[in-house]
Amino acid sequence: MIEIVNWKRGMEVKNEMQLEFRAISDNEAFARTAVAAFVAQLNPTLEEISDIKTAVSEAVTNSIIHGYEGEDCEENRVWIHCFIKEDVLEVDIKDSGVGIGDIDKAMEPLFTTKPELERSGMGFSFMEAFMDDLEVYSEPGQGTTVHMVKKLGITPWIADAE
Repeated sequence: MIEIVNWKRGMEVKNEMQLEFRAISDNEAFARTAVAAFVAQLNPTLEEISDIKTAVSEAVTNSIIHGYEGEDCEENRVWIHCFIKEDVLEVDIKDSGVGIGDIDKAMEPLFTTKPELERSGMGFSFMEAFMDDLEVYSEPGQGTTVHMVKKLGITPWIADAE
């Protein structure tokens, strides 16, 4: 499994959580609701919650549909690891599926490897639009990790120099 170096190393982790669940479509709603409940401790706005839920939903759906090619197998799992650092949420969504051969191509708007399933090819575009940072790590046959960052609230990214 690909490991991720956490964003903004100097920030102390205030809280974290991990989930593991079977890679079936029924668990997509569970995943987005669990992440939304976890981030509630930061008192996010409804818009921030909606953005996070949409991005998590897209990443989990990609793992199920593309990572495991929709195959319902008990061994197929999706992992979510969330960190809260100050007022920043980081979310890693991982699978151990088929991986992505060309990440740049996969991230192009409207690109899909599953047109027969009426996939729009907008998953990564939505993740980029609703989160502040998105990184995708993948190797064919090794799975994929989607790392997303969302700054919550109105405080600036960089503290003012005093």
